[in-house]
Amino acid sequence: MNYLDMLYRLAVGFWAGGNAIFTLMLTPVLFKTESRDIAARIVGNLFPVYFRWGIACGVIAMISFLAGRGFVMKLPVILLLVMLALSSFQAFYIEPRAAELKRQIGSFETTSKEDPLRREFSRLHAVSAVCNLTVLAGGVVLVILP
Repeated sequence: MNYLDMLYRLAVGFWAGGNAIFTLMLTPVLFKTESRDIAARIVGNLFPVYFRWGIACGVIAMISFLAGRGFVMKLPVILLLVMLALSSFQAFYIEPRAAELKRQIGSFETTSKEDPLRREFSRLHAVSAVCNLTVLAGGVVLVILP
């Protein structure tokens, strides 16, 4: 195994592993042990770093894959492109919009679920969750692929 392949595998592992820990462990524990508003504030503070971490890992993975194997449109390249596009969409569109909505909402505990701002936030949250799970699934596939 050459150094570029090791770097590729490390970057994918850090990306998928970070995603799994954040999505499957940290966030559920926070929302189970803290009030909704406190958990949302903590997760909201972590999101910008979390998404940029994913993008950085994805860029490193892409560069090391292409540098080590040449530009070929293979499944790993396609998956990395999709994962990077989804992470970028989350980082640069969904997260800033959701943060602004959270600021306008004030409290999720006292604002009705029927409030238009809450409904818009819920829609963005659903889109973000699908993007996040898709990135996680892509990362698992990349870890498994030879």
